[in-house]
Amino acid sequence: MIRINLLESSKGKNKRAGGSSAPVMPTMEMGDMGSPRLKVLAVVVVAGLLNFGYWYRLDRQEQSIAKQMQTAEIKNRELSEVKARYMERQTQANNYKRRVDVIDALRAAQSGGPVTLLAMLGETVNGTEAVWLKKMDDTGPSVSLEGTALSTDAVASLIANLQKTGFFKSVEIKETYQDDTIKDMQAFQFMLTCEKGKS
Repeated sequence: MIRINLLESSKGKNKRAGGSSAPVMPTMEMGDMGSPRLKVLAVVVVAGLLNFGYWYRLDRQEQSIAKQMQTAEIKNRELSEVKARYMERQTQANNYKRRVDVIDALRAAQSGGPVTLLAMLGETVNGTEAVWLKKMDDTGPSVSLEGTALSTDAVASLIANLQKTGFFKSVEIKETYQDDTIKDMQAFQFMLTCEKGKS
């Protein structure tokens, strides 16, 4: 308890000789600061205030984190939709690339296949006079040709022209004979074996 004395003290304090007394200043006595219950109550109140302040700060952090998580979930959904569209486009692009690769492979196989062989033989036979082909047999590593020519020189020219194409490693005559069944003119039947080159 705090007591403040504002009255003059007359118990002989501050007495001067001659009988005159000076005014005495008020005094303040700090008595008992309170009971232990009051101290405990004060400590509990201060601890409660600190605890409430800490809880309030944590609550604000929780609300902020909840808002951030909600924003992140919305963004995650948007990004997952974008990813799904990207994966779909990527799948379409891969399918398109596979188709293009198949077409390119077919074109490459076509360029070295029977189409090229037939085109080359057609040009070569058309460029050689007095020669006609009756049969062609492609066995893989070699090609067998059968035909008719008006002279042996025409057969020799055909062999030379086939070698000039660069498509064959070697061109050999397998058989040639004069056809007696044709009465009006001289004709020769021939058979050639052409071994393909590595290209």
